Amino acid sequence: MKLTIIGLGYVGLPLAIELSKNYSTFAYDIDRNRIEALKLGKDINNQFRKKDFIDLKNLNFTSKKEDLTNSDIFFITVPSPIKKNKSPNLSLIEKASYMISKIIKKNAIVVLESTVYPGVTRKIVGKIIEKNSGLKFLKDFNLAYSPERINPGDNKKNIKNIRKIIGASNKQTLNKVSKIYNSFLEEKIFKTESIEIAEAAKVIENTQRDVNIALINEFNKIFNSMSLDTNSILNAASTKWNFLNFKPGLVGGHCIGVDPYYLAFISRKFGTEPKMILSGREVNETVPKLILKKCISKLNKNKNLRVLFLGLTFKENCPDFRNSKAFDLLNLLKKYSKKIDIYDPFLNNLKKKYSQDFKVLKNIPNKRNFYDLVMIIVPHRMFVKININKYLSLIKEDGFIYDFKNILNNHKSIIKV
Repeated sequence: MKLTIIGLGYVGLPLAIELSKNYSTFAYDIDRNRIEALKLGKDINNQFRKKDFIDLKNLNFTSKKEDLTNSDIFFITVPSPIKKNKSPNLSLIEKASYMISKIIKKNAIVVLESTVYPGVTRKIVGKIIEKNSGLKFLKDFNLAYSPERINPGDNKKNIKNIRKIIGASNKQTLNKVSKIYNSFLEEKIFKTESIEIAEAAKVIENTQRDVNIALINEFNKIFNSMSLDTNSILNAASTKWNFLNFKPGLVGGHCIGVDPYYLAFISRKFGTEPKMILSGREVNETVPKLILKKCISKLNKNKNLRVLFLGLTFKENCPDFRNSKAFDLLNLLKKYSKKIDIYDPFLNNLKKKYSQDFKVLKNIPNKRNFYDLVMIIVPHRMFVKININKYLSLIKEDGFIYDFKNILNNHKSIIKV
């Protein structure tokens, strides 16, 4: 059996590696540089090391479409972002579907893993393939949906021990796809009654988390106006057995900050205005302004601040900058400072892009009494390990440290959420 994975990001690469341990697997990406690097065992996403690629004799990296002919199963693992107007951007899924339509053979299966709203697999992927291949859906080819649940930067939850859900166009396809996933999964698969149920389950997972964090962010806004410590309040409330212990956050990334818009889009198509979902999004979008307001109020709105900004990825210990709200905060900060130094251990790939507006550092500096404000925005492991005295030495006598994720002990010069 020949398997093909289309898209080799955080989702596609782990899937390709695991499947290749039992099947002939072709891992395709349009980025030729990515393909050449992977052939050499280099993964810029830092999910795998060179040793992880050794002995994967069934794994073939390619950027050539002709290598994908005669595939029995295609897995689509491309990004599904949003447009500037916050509507779904399905262009990458559509392009992958069209490419498949030109090479798909009879009795093949196409599995979509990208996050979508209910109906995309059948009505968009299926229709594109049917229209351009000359094959008939259900008769000549079948579809399945099994959403990714990859958690970038999490060493404990990986593709093997995260439970999979699968929906398919018929029982035979469901069983066949389940068998392939079971070749590496350590958790039992949850089979849904339809493709649409699996699609809906995925899109509400992250929407639920987004709304929960939005509630805590709103609590934080209220308590800030009352000069109350949000973290202390949450610690007290969390002593109740059924209190959900979420924390204030900058909600970005390729899933949580995006998926609610997918659900809102299809909700409106069916005549229901998604009030709570979009209210949560609105709250989370305002967090950068709230952070800036809190910091500037401590510094008497000085227009010439010298700032050290630490952490730019969308979450800790992860090299993913997609939709990171840290950049929104950074751009707002420019109004108050033309002397902003930025550092993130994963910033190498973005250095050229931001070097014009900010000074990009190669490490945390050793300057003493230099900054008016040090902002620790993303709690990367290396930031957590640094002693509080190191941070304190960086600020001026009347300066402050903004500790967004509460990684430091209390001190008169530290601003908490």
